[in-house]
Amino acid sequence: MTDPQTTIPATPFTEAERAAVYRAIYERRDMRHFAGGVVEEEVLLRLLRAAHHAPSVGFMQPWRFIRVKSLELRRSIHALVEQERVLTARALGEREEDFMKLKVQGVLDAAEVLVVAMPPGREAHIFGRRTLPEMDIASTACAIQNLWLAARAEGLGMGWVSIFDPQALAALLQMPKGAHPLGVLCLGPVDAYYAQPMLQQEKWASRAPLTDMLMDDVWDSTRTPPPTTPRT
Repeated sequence: MTDPQTTIPATPFTEAERAAVYRAIYERRDMRHFAGGVVEEEVLLRLLRAAHHAPSVGFMQPWRFIRVKSLELRRSIHALVEQERVLTARALGEREEDFMKLKVQGVLDAAEVLVVAMPPGREAHIFGRRTLPEMDIASTACAIQNLWLAARAEGLGMGWVSIFDPQALAALLQMPKGAHPLGVLCLGPVDAYYAQPMLQQEKWASRAPLTDMLMDDVWDSTRTPPPTTPRT
């Protein structure tokens, strides 16, 4: 395929451009602490365009974004997260007390709150999903990651909150039957980024070595499993 009307040159990035891409990847953090402020409309639009340019299986583009402007709705979302936080803590057993010390959301503190959801009718998209229907989730996660990296490039923080009852959140935001919320995104200015992922800094978990994740040809059962999460 060499038609100049349907292709762009496969030109590598400059060293500085490559460095910027990798910097965004390595410095991206799941933020929970925000500094208030605002996200300018043109910046928010840039971020959403970046999300909308994510890859999707069968080009199904299963992401939908709800910008939560209402303070009343924010408070209701915050309450849903806090409710699930308590239930999650109980399910963790001996780590319940440790979990309750963690900050798990910034819904009331962030400049913007976006709810990412998948629309009804996704089953109509067969291409790439006949045997792997969960590819709608994978595709939407790509959009979230695009937004996350773009936010870091803009000097903003973003946190992906998944501690909520999806049916309750769908009802709260009047989503149609079959729609499925996948994340509450807290977005906005931050005073600083965590030097390491917050859960690693809090000694909740640690990043496994890449070598533990790599195998050749077939599954290697002798590969060292990821380390257990450390105790605080």
